Amino acid sequence: MNHSRSLAVLTLLAAPALAGPTSPDAVRAEARALFAAAIGYETSIGKGQVPKLAEALAARFRQAGFPAADVHVLPLGETASLVVRYRGTGKGGRPIALLAHMDVVTAKRSDWQRDPFVLTEEQGYFFGRGTSDVKQEVALLTETFLRLKAEGYVPNRDLIIAFSGDEETAQATAEDLVRHHRELVDAEFALNGDGGGGVLDEATGKPKLFYVQGAEKYSVTFSLTTRNPGGHSSQPRADNAIYELADALKAVQGYQFPVRWNDWTLGDLRATSLVTDGALGTALKRFVADPNDAAAAAEISRQPQYVGKLRTTCVATMLQGGHAENALPQSATATVNCRVFPGTPVAEVQATLQRLAGPQVEVTRNYEPTPSDASPLREDVMRAVAKAVAAANPGARIVPTQAAYATDGLVFRNAGIPTYGVGSTFEKESEEFAHGLNERIPVASFYSGLTHWYVLIRALAGPG
Repeated sequence: MNHSRSLAVLTLLAAPALAGPTSPDAVRAEARALFAAAIGYETSIGKGQVPKLAEALAARFRQAGFPAADVHVLPLGETASLVVRYRGTGKGGRPIALLAHMDVVTAKRSDWQRDPFVLTEEQGYFFGRGTSDVKQEVALLTETFLRLKAEGYVPNRDLIIAFSGDEETAQATAEDLVRHHRELVDAEFALNGDGGGGVLDEATGKPKLFYVQGAEKYSVTFSLTTRNPGGHSSQPRADNAIYELADALKAVQGYQFPVRWNDWTLGDLRATSLVTDGALGTALKRFVADPNDAAAAAEISRQPQYVGKLRTTCVATMLQGGHAENALPQSATATVNCRVFPGTPVAEVQATLQRLAGPQVEVTRNYEPTPSDASPLREDVMRAVAKAVAAANPGARIVPTQAAYATDGLVFRNAGIPTYGVGSTFEKESEEFAHGLNERIPVASFYSGLTHWYVLIRALAGPG
């Protein structure tokens, strides 16, 4: 892969300061109503509300003229997914999938200042569970489809909305879509509303950066276990399950996985280098110029917020051992969580841990992860994103990135569908409250999202 060429292309993608079209008042009003309705469903695990939201959205699509045969509510246990196909001419190639999820993390009403399941507009913000993760994108994508349909728009390729129902927990609905309903969601690539997104300047509130997420690290947890016959604590012995486990954990602590990179991490580090002074800024510039520069990688790795961008990381997170305070331990177990760089096989990570821990330690996987390679950096996607950002949030610089967390994009990439996180929301980093109390987004950011998706979809799906 020609990294220098890819990065040169990215330098051209700062969104120019051009004012974009404002969505019609009727579109804004309907989008807000959809948003309020979506927030009103308590779609957290165990509530059984996701199918109800899916059915309500499906009814709205059918009402707008989408054929019933193109609107699918797919139940799975207590949850469900929703797939809607917008028919195009097919002249522009295979379909584009548009992803978001209808479920939210649990919110305890008594902890919130406002009812988390009522959309509340105050002081320039929309408050409610899911306002930023990611019912805003559910509402915006739905409204964009409705608007395009009402305008008589005919894309040059099919467009497919795929809303999952348990992204925050098992991701079983996304897996179900790509494994058992592939004909409904198969696409050349996917645009993920639950990834990427914009950053507002802390001081001015103006658009600063827009991240396009083309890769995600996947998570896997291992158990490291030692066993021993044990005995009376008054008769200590050289072999001890807790001490042996401690030695294994120290070996894991002292190890750094090999440095890895791709277009997405290099682009992210390059953008960071332009606004970073001192030794770190110098190291970032050197690493982007030559990712084999070991000294630069070592300097960058001294900062915890960057080490995960350079390599796989594994860290001990839980510990248990022994069975009585007056007995030698018969077993000890540590939980080690790894965030694995795209393209790295899980077996390779497990083998490394086993080598570090030694033959007396049992290393087992706690579950089978979903590995995911990085998506190719597509110029057509990046240029369309730049056009959309210029229209909706002019002045923001486009930055490629790799996420340290997982979304449904991980599942789609694993199934062979390249996925790009291009969520429309812009907010200050200090005001990011996804999964937290009093979750919110700026009101202006919600409405600019209408322009973002409208321009982005038309730029990639073209005229009919």
